[in-house]
Amino acid sequence: MSSNYPAYVLGYHGCDKAVGMAALTGASPLLPSEKAYDWLGSGIYFWENDPERALEWATLKAESGAYKEPFVLGAIIDLGNCLDLITRKYVPLIQTSYRMLKSQIEATGGKMPVNSDAKGDKNSDKLVRKLDCAVINYVHEIAKEAALPAFDTVRGLFPEGNEIYDGARFHERTHTQIAVRNDPCIKGFFLPRGETPALTSPVSP
Repeated sequence: MSSNYPAYVLGYHGCDKAVGMAALTGASPLLPSEKAYDWLGSGIYFWENDPERALEWATLKAESGAYKEPFVLGAIIDLGNCLDLITRKYVPLIQTSYRMLKSQIEATGGKMPVNSDAKGDKNSDKLVRKLDCAVINYVHEIAKEAALPAFDTVRGLFPEGNEIYDGARFHERTHTQIAVRNDPCIKGFFLPRGETPALTSPVSP
């Protein structure tokens, strides 16, 4: 159940500027998200090769009042032993995790979590993914109980948003996310540069 990747990837973390600068300078590490609806389970989240999408997300958080100033922090990530949901390899493992979790929950009289739409989501993207989060987190429990190598990262591709033209199978917000579970896999941070518009733009009034 091990799949080590030989190459590094670039990830972009949307966050509050104070958090990003603290990580960049080494003053404070990025903390993993452990929300019940995280799309790839618990971990430190990055948008793979997509600083613009990271900025969009951070800007929305700032507009909601969650962040003071939107910011994008770049990272060099060693995927290591990656639970890569973009490949066919791990589909049987995820299906097994689902069945085992369902059996365990039903045996205690509980109900399986579900994926649901967020308030105001017009695209039915099921942004609140409690089921997927629970199933992926359970994969890590299975690996631990079986004394198998732990997964360092989880990677997934997500079609999201409006069709880019009528009848398209391409969507405006399609992206690849990475959840880093093993902090040493983050080899370094950097400030994005190049043709991307200012990645520390202030919040619109």
